[in-house]
Amino acid sequence: MALRKYKLGELIELVEETNSESKYGPKDVRGINNLKEMMRTKADLSGRDLSKFKIVRPDNFVFNHRTSRNGSKFSITYNYDSVPHIFTEDYVVFRIKDVCEDIILKEWLYMYFCRSEFDRFVITNSWGSSTEFYNWQDLCDFNITLPPLDVQRKYVDVYLAMQNNLAAYQSKVDELKTVCDGYMDRLKKTVAYVRVKDILRPVDKRNKDMKYTEVKGININKAFFPTVANIDTDSIRNYKIVENNQFAFSGMQTGRDKCIRIALNERNEPVIVSPAYIVLAVKNDKALSQYVLLWFSRQETDRYGWFASDGSIRSNLDIERFFDMRIPLPDIKIQKNLVEFFKCYLERQRIVEELKAQINRLCPVLIKGSLETGN
Repeated sequence: MALRKYKLGELIELVEETNSESKYGPKDVRGINNLKEMMRTKADLSGRDLSKFKIVRPDNFVFNHRTSRNGSKFSITYNYDSVPHIFTEDYVVFRIKDVCEDIILKEWLYMYFCRSEFDRFVITNSWGSSTEFYNWQDLCDFNITLPPLDVQRKYVDVYLAMQNNLAAYQSKVDELKTVCDGYMDRLKKTVAYVRVKDILRPVDKRNKDMKYTEVKGININKAFFPTVANIDTDSIRNYKIVENNQFAFSGMQTGRDKCIRIALNERNEPVIVSPAYIVLAVKNDKALSQYVLLWFSRQETDRYGWFASDGSIRSNLDIERFFDMRIPLPDIKIQKNLVEFFKCYLERQRIVEELKAQINRLCPVLIKGSLETGN
């Protein structure tokens, strides 16, 4: 057995197939996350001409030639699903040449791309001024060393076995989410609704003594995150304190993002948020704060928030409209059961993400092993 060297362009070919007949719609649009997986796009597709999007058929590879502002990652993956998807014009689609299928396995090539070493090479060799690119020709000029096909298959089988185990676990997690969503939907038909203003009240406690310095914002996942805004140190005296089990709400950009920005502080220590935010607390023991957050984490609730936003440039969801929104309020025991059920789902989903990361980190080990075995 011996290793063989190739220009990657000898093994792959460009695929130029667009969605010209508009066969595929918004639900088929995908992007690539930093684990080099396909993901449903979060972009607003309103008014976009999907006929110019590129079709990525099963087993085709796809990458974004823009490498700027991508967390030092090269956005590349392949369509491991059984159906085609579409990607924007920023992406490049290619496949392994038919005559080279006895030289290189697609899964082996994908593992090769998943290594941080390859990411560093691409980022280092990207070019451009304000926006950097790594284009099709750059990829074709890349030098790659391959072990024999039977060696590749040996290590690919290890990778696929782990992926199959992950898929089986993910299916069980998805079932949990389906059950939880079903219970929440059932509440809409069986439980009396109350207005948000009947269960939440505003709180206005300021950071006057500057005791707290950890400034947070709210992301579209209903979670606090460190703010990226430039903040004058003295100005945090006026920032609002969010105690444990209190919410922070921001009505800004609700219409733009189609997302109600609300987060619950479940930490033991307080955080501070911009004075533009509104801090909320439950009024009494009839409502569980985690249940309230669970209701506002539903896509259906976000869509209603978008509908209720005003027509200003920012499409703001003002506090009065937010307070007028209605929420089904079951018995506190049912709320607790739903929250515990959802926590179980979140924990298992966290395990899924960790397993994905572990598999991703194992790719360099498998590639190195295959090269050493084939030498």
